[in-house]
Amino acid sequence: MTRKSAIVLGILGVLVLGFIGTLVRSYNRLVTLNESIPAAWAQVENVLQRRHDLIPNLVNTVKGYMQHEQKVFTDIAAARAKLAGASRLEDKVQASAALEGALSRLLVIVENYPTLKANENFLVLQDELAGTENRIAVERRRYNEVVQAYNITIRRFPTVMVARYFGFGPRNVYFQVEEAARAVPKVTF
Repeated sequence: MTRKSAIVLGILGVLVLGFIGTLVRSYNRLVTLNESIPAAWAQVENVLQRRHDLIPNLVNTVKGYMQHEQKVFTDIAAARAKLAGASRLEDKVQASAALEGALSRLLVIVENYPTLKANENFLVLQDELAGTENRIAVERRRYNEVVQAYNITIRRFPTVMVARYFGFGPRNVYFQVEEAARAVPKVTF
């Protein structure tokens, strides 16, 4: 073997090792990002469960003050049941949005009851619910960011080749604002 052919083989060997290294790094990154999505969703479910557990206490406190707002209570109960019974990710996202809408209607109605707004139990529960809703918003944002990072990664070169070969496809389940949530709630006294 001549010196020239040894150099060519050495360069080819380095290129092959570089290519294999790129494939391995790409595959490992895809696996990491793919596994981050269920982890992020599990955190969303964690805070949704916190809200699910908190709502009956809030509703029972409010019920003591207002007996004639039965439709709101029915809507909240139906939305909670739908969220608890949802098995697919898309269904959970829709059920969560419905529950948020029912809760916002409840809080608007509460504005008409000054004695309820001053009740210590209600204030504590309302504060807990507000904190929970903030946590949900944060975790949804994190989930969307993880899904976005994954989707971007599987579309970038050279990772796109690894993604296609190993069957990593896009994830298109994002949390989005429902049209009803865009409207400003009307509070009347």
